[in-house]
Amino acid sequence: MKTILVFVSTVDGKITKSGDPHVKKWTSLKDQEYFKKIWSESQLIILGSGTFDAEPITPPLNNLLVIMTRNISNYKKYEVLGHLEFSDKSPVELTEQFEKRGFKTMIVAGGAHIATSFLKEQLIDELWLTIEPKIFGTGGNFVIEEDLDINLTLISFEKVNEKGTLITKYSVDKTIK
Repeated sequence: MKTILVFVSTVDGKITKSGDPHVKKWTSLKDQEYFKKIWSESQLIILGSGTFDAEPITPPLNNLLVIMTRNISNYKKYEVLGHLEFSDKSPVELTEQFEKRGFKTMIVAGGAHIATSFLKEQLIDELWLTIEPKIFGTGGNFVIEEDLDINLTLISFEKVNEKGTLITKYSVDKTIK
């Protein structure tokens, strides 16, 4: 199964503006359209509970949205089996579970803790990163402080508006160092 990490960031690597989790307030219309397309075409999307709590989320109609949380009981009222599920499994356990269920692609799309946990376990195959031409100075990064050493290879990039928003795609180099 291919696992793709999808994020939007400023040029200085921030995914939130001064800690405000509402990404739609500062991302370009082109990035929002791009994310909607990914969202609608993906059969399996993984988010963290912080992302779920921050943005009103409507699961894609024919897809499965899984929210990773340590407190499943807090979210039981939202669960719709096969459509919107909550899990306290590790990234390795989730990946194995969905590979066994026959999923071909898994999108990891929200939360620095979730992104870091998948990266740390070397489960990410590609990084799709929109780079917005902004500098915030303060805000969250898409990985938390963790000792990582991951090499990427550029697959493609596209300038999508006059401001210079770039949609980039990288493969993760998984060769042994």
